[in-house]
Formats: sequence, C-alpha cells, structure tokens
Amino acid sequence: MDYYKGKVAVAHNGQLTNAKRLREEFEANGSIFHTTSDTEVIVHLMAKPLYMMQNNLSLLLQQLRGSFSLLFLTPDKMVGVRDPHGFRPLALGKLNTGYVLASETCAMDQVGAEYVRDINPGEAVYLDKDGIRSEYYCPQKQIKPAFCIFELVYFSRPDSKIYGESVHLFRKKLGAKLAEESPVDADVVISVPEGGNSAAIGYSHASGIPFDRGFIRNHYVGRTFILPEQDRRHRIVELKLNALKETVEGKRVIVIDDSIVRGTTSKSRFGLLRKAGAKEIHVRISCPPHRYPCYYGIDFQQKGELIAANRTVEEIRQFLHVESLSYLSVNGMMSCTTQPRAHFCNACFTADYPVPIEEETKKLTEKDCKS
Repeated sequence: MDYYKGKVAVAHNGQLTNAKRLREEFEANGSIFHTTSDTEVIVHLMAKPLYMMQNNLSLLLQQLRGSFSLLFLTPDKMVGVRDPHGFRPLALGKLNTGYVLASETCAMDQVGAEYVRDINPGEAVYLDKDGIRSEYYCPQKQIKPAFCIFELVYFSRPDSKIYGESVHLFRKKLGAKLAEESPVDADVVISVPEGGNSAAIGYSHASGIPFDRGFIRNHYVGRTFILPEQDRRHRIVELKLNALKETVEGKRVIVIDDSIVRGTTSKSRFGLLRKAGAKEIHVRISCPPHRYPCYYGIDFQQKGELIAANRTVEEIRQFLHVESLSYLSVNGMMSCTTQPRAHFCNACFTADYPVPIEEETKKLTEKDCKS
C-alpha cells in the first residue's frame, strides 16, 4: 500500500471487535473502503497524520479492540505487534544476521531460523538495520493474557510451540485425559488425520488399546470446516479421506477427533468407516462442545451453525449414527496446559468472552454468515 509516508504492507491474524464502529466513523468523514476486511480499518488509521506508523504506532494500536497479531513491513523496517490479550500467537526468530516473525515456530524450522521468543501481549517489536527495539504500547494494567486454547487444540501444527507449549505433547495429554474421562471397551483406536493424531496416541497409551491407521488422507484437499457451503464440505470429505478396511472391518473402533463444529463433515467421515465394515464406532472428541461463536478470528461466528449449540450430546450422537459420543470436559482440557488457566480464552466453549463484543459487531458477523 502507498500512503503519504511511503510504502507499507500489513498482515493481520485475528479479528477486530470494534471494526464496524471505526469503519462507520471513517465513512462519515469521507473515507472510501474497498474491502469488507477489518484489516482495512487499520490501514485507514495509518493514513491519519495522528497515527502515522513511523512516529505514533502506539496511538494507533490503542484504538483497536479484539484480537490482532500484526506485521507491518516498510522498505527499511519490520514491526511485529500483539494485542494486550495475546489471543493469536506471534513468535520472533533469528535467521543469519536478520530476524523473522511467524505465527508458528514450525515456519522457522522450515527456513532454518532459530526461535528466539514469543512477542508478548501488548508488545510492539521494531526490527531494522540497527537491531531490535521493543516497547509496550498500552498500560500494564490492560495486559491480561487470554491465549486462544483452540490454537493448541486444532489450528497449530503439532511440530510447533505455541504459548510456550509443545502442541504435540499438549494434544497427547488431551487424549490421555479423554481416556480417563470417557473409557470404552474397543479393539482399536484410530484418529481423524491430521488433527486427531496426537490425541489418539495419548488415548491409546492411557487406555492400552492399540493405535492404528483407520483413514488414509488425500493431502491435496484442505480443511473443510472453514468452507461456507454444507454440500461442498460433504463432497470434499469424500475426496479428503478413505477408510482403511483392513484396520476397521468387524472391529469396535474408537475414533479420536479434535473437534466437531458443524457436524456435517464428521457424519461423512464416520459413514466411511461404516461402509468399510466397522462393527461399532465410538467417537471421542479432544475438546468440549463448541456452543458459542468466536469473535476473535476463528471462522464460526454464528451460533446457529454450531451443532452443539442446538443439540444435546445424545442428539448429536444420533445425528452422526455412532454407538457412543463423548467430549473432553472444559476442566479436563484446561488441566493439560502448563500455564495458568486464567491465561487462556475458551469463550467458544464457555461464553466467557475476555473482550466485550459490541452488539453491532454481532449483528454484522451474523449477517455475513447468512449472505
């Protein structure tokens, strides 16, 4: 982007909860928006002389509410920013004589960079030819960690460290706790790849039931719960996975998955196992039921699209056509972290939102989901 101080690129991981109000204020003063992205609000703030990046980035950041890990890139400077709650991860790494920023440490491994540390909540880190400069752009009393637990449960790659946690080890602990809370007599434990793999290993070790491959994944098809059309999600599931008959035929199968959001893709997956001859299907989910929308950057913002918001666990089991269904409890999930429970956001499970959601933002996101 070009603006009166030069060129700048902005990357944003998260979602602003006050984007609609800020956008309306800009439009009332003659600003023209070209997208529906809340990131464009940040660009318009930068264009105001008061908030120009080179001198007053702190003033700009203090106008933002919600979740944001930000990267600003100019011809001579890179700036990494994390919101005061640290909803979304952001890590600093060193590569030869330079530095890199990434959401996940596995990205650093891929390019040969060395992980240095996480950017802290409420921190802005400036990287240029003179090295590193760090500042906290908000008062200390505003910094209240609320790391997204779903980053650990689902989004992050198992070979990453997020919020100081090994993702793989965290998910193994989820599986072990799930075996403790929801045991079942069965012949084999399988996972829904790739998200359920680590938890399935943990479940198998804790239960003593052998772990095997039950699905073969087509790696050329992406994630499905983020796709908006139900029919399209169903068709892609058929392309994405194939059940391994030699593992499941005639057996009582425990299927470990990391989540059930809308339920349609899960139903298709378990149908594949039934076609392959599974005698019984027992589903175990390594997180609690998603009953509430997320307004901090995860793409389920409408309560009506969450199957657990509208059905009991027994009703979901019947919908999925499986012999049993259990979710990990909130307490069980939170017991697997190495950091204080109060440092995490689990609003999509509990409705305990760390940052208040403006009513107009709720209405806007619901409208976007329907359109």
